[in-house]
Amino acid sequence: MEKVPMTAGGYQTLDDELKRLKTIERPSVIAAIGEARAHGDLSENAEYHAAKERQGWIEGQIAEIEDRMARAQVIDVSKLSGSQVKFGASVSVIDEDTEEEARYQIVGEHEANVKDGKISIISPLARAMIGKEPGDVVEVPTPSGGKSYEITKVEWI
Repeated sequence: MEKVPMTAGGYQTLDDELKRLKTIERPSVIAAIGEARAHGDLSENAEYHAAKERQGWIEGQIAEIEDRMARAQVIDVSKLSGSQVKFGASVSVIDEDTEEEARYQIVGEHEANVKDGKISIISPLARAMIGKEPGDVVEVPTPSGGKSYEITKVEWI
């Protein structure tokens, strides 16, 4: 079984979602199925089929989250330190072409959300930055050609 690295925050988010699915969504869909059954002929009951489909989706989500949590290798970022970029680091960079500044935290694959400044450990940018220090320049292949970023700061938050 392959371990899945994730931050403590990412694990907590999964746990919260699992609890929501089990305590709110699952009972809700069971009630909807019961109500649809009461309407009679199930072969032509669109409400029943929609509720059963939703139930299948919810059960699939629960199984997927439980699997991720079972394989989780939770890394407490607050106990990490150093100037080298590694999993959990918050890295400030400057795009050498546009002089645009950005800050990213390197997180597990399922926690990634670029809008929140979280990039996956397997993303090209994260892979290029791993092991580097402030002052280093990394080259990242993109569909429109290579991009260069200078690492300006590595923090552990």
